[in-house]
Amino acid sequence: MKLTEKMSYLKGYIDGIDLDTTTKEGKILANVADVMQEMVAYIEDLQGQVDELTELCEILDEDLGSVEEDFYDFDDDDEDDDDCECDDDDDFDDYDFDDEDDDEELYEVVCPTCGDSILLDSGMLDEGSMACPNCGENLEFDLDDLDADDLDVSDDDTPENM
Repeated sequence: MKLTEKMSYLKGYIDGIDLDTTTKEGKILANVADVMQEMVAYIEDLQGQVDELTELCEILDEDLGSVEEDFYDFDDDDEDDDDCECDDDDDFDDYDFDDEDDDEELYEVVCPTCGDSILLDSGMLDEGSMACPNCGENLEFDLDDLDADDLDVSDDDTPENM
């Protein structure tokens, strides 16, 4: 039985017993029945609105799915498509990379605390110090004591061996 049917049955039962509304108890029961009748009507209205909104959400979900397929061009067969003439290397084609830094020498420094190898360029060395990105230890670089011979490092030597 639906809620409205149950309330109608209850209202008919109250009317059928000839409830004496002159007593306090009779007045209370009659008012409770009236309030319940209004609540049932309100709940039925809310249920109708929920049903409409649910249907609208389903329609919007279907429409959004269509838009996503069109916009993102979803195709489950793309992964298995051997006929793809895609260029997988074009991910960075739109970016303008600065190639000037490619010629700059990098220096390897090992943190005495954590042993992490850090690559630095001359600009970072000129700053004189930096925090180790791994452990936070303050690393200081004093290049004033180095001779010109010390700066001529072979491929096997690293700044840690100087």
